[in-house]
Amino acid sequence: MALVLALFALLVSLLLFFARRRHSYWQRRGIPHDVPHPIWGNIGDWPKKKHIAYVFKDYYNKYKSSKSPFAGFYFFFTKTAVVTDLELVKRVLIKDFNHFENRGVFYNEIDDPLTASLFSIEGQKWRHLRHKLTPTFTSGKMKHMFPIVVKVGEEMEKVFQDKVGNAKGGKVLEVVDLVARYTSDVIGTCAFGLNCNSLHDPQAEFVQVGKKAITERRYYGLLDFFIFGFPKLARRLRLKLNVQEVSDFYTRIVRDTINYRLKTKEKRGDFMDSLIEMYQKDLEGDSEEGLTFDELLAQAFIFFVAGFETSSTTMGFALYELAQHQDIQSKIRKEVNEVLAKHSNEFTYDSIKQMKYLEQSVMETLRKYPVLAHLTRLTNTDYTPDDSKYHIDKGTVVVIPALGIHYDPSIYPQPEKFQPERFTEEEIQARPPCTWLPFGDGPRNCIGLRFGLMQTCVGLAYLIKNYNFSVAPETPIPMKLVTKNILISAENGIPLKVEKL
Repeated sequence: MALVLALFALLVSLLLFFARRRHSYWQRRGIPHDVPHPIWGNIGDWPKKKHIAYVFKDYYNKYKSSKSPFAGFYFFFTKTAVVTDLELVKRVLIKDFNHFENRGVFYNEIDDPLTASLFSIEGQKWRHLRHKLTPTFTSGKMKHMFPIVVKVGEEMEKVFQDKVGNAKGGKVLEVVDLVARYTSDVIGTCAFGLNCNSLHDPQAEFVQVGKKAITERRYYGLLDFFIFGFPKLARRLRLKLNVQEVSDFYTRIVRDTINYRLKTKEKRGDFMDSLIEMYQKDLEGDSEEGLTFDELLAQAFIFFVAGFETSSTTMGFALYELAQHQDIQSKIRKEVNEVLAKHSNEFTYDSIKQMKYLEQSVMETLRKYPVLAHLTRLTNTDYTPDDSKYHIDKGTVVVIPALGIHYDPSIYPQPEKFQPERFTEEEIQARPPCTWLPFGDGPRNCIGLRFGLMQTCVGLAYLIKNYNFSVAPETPIPMKLVTKNILISAENGIPLKVEKL
């Protein structure tokens, strides 16, 4: 018994020594930082009271005036550098990208292949996959997929018509759910070739499993934190992120879609067509240009998750802001009608590109509500900027607090105000680079940026042309966010008053 107690005491002592040693790293380096909690590090009130993006935003505001280009932070026991200097942001994302090419997030391509997407994989595998997928998102491919997006936009307008009707004074609708069904149908068609019908059937399996893919995890509590805090160790332990129902569902529909298209030789000009072409190359033995089934599956999955969540959230927040700024909403509506009048009142790829003020409003929405509000990079080699004091060790996680940058009054005066004019060409050119980061920047930016903006602008153009959105008594002002999610989202949806024009 005495031996057991002695061994237990030794183990506790070793753990305490390890914790103190890890949490003294930034102090030994002379880097400004907050005193960490013995276990949680510097995560503070996340996830119970504060979104993690606001933890990093507060850190940015606290230390941006220090002489150091970054501040020390501990995500549990993981040493993290929160960048506070725009020059270092540019170096990490673009100029010295070779030192920071990986995100350092969890993926497990063997046990949980859905996680091994372009977003998460690393090194040479990422470079090869990025090279293979880049042609999928050219302007030509966007034009091919545009009619699909327009068709779903028309269906969304009909659903709003059914719900609003000719009710005097309009009706209060929860808009996030409705626009999420629009983006679900767009992505379901473009990525999987499926007529999901979620606009007309809110209980459609595709949208319900899609929501689970975003909100549900296989594990909760400390084990979930462990996966995010120690991704490499979690991979070695063969842990998984996605619940089995989600994995089984997407594996089945992707396999069925591939088999159907190969059998019928159907070509739709969508994202899945491009993936299947690469899959066929792999079957023919061309591993350089081809994709395995698991690789194809992961890309189709991330295309859905990223396109579904980011675009629907952005559309919801855009309508939320426009409901509070009737003058801006009217200006967008005028632009949409004037542009369409020049294009036989038809939505075309070129007509959407001409709706500049609409696009500026979307960009301003993404400034105020960047769905992924902080960027992470893993230092893959020792890195030393101009001053050796600010050397960043290999293995350090680097966080770029996009939300903090987006709300920095020295970059965006009166940052709480919604001002689409911030994104005229002249205003963009007048700002430093890497100050608008909803899609990241540099070689590892979001590959689907243009598609995301396209489906968002099409959806908003249809709605604003035909309906007026205004604040209802139920509208949450100020906005409350879900604190436990990594992505930015409204806590209880966004109810707005909707009137047919």
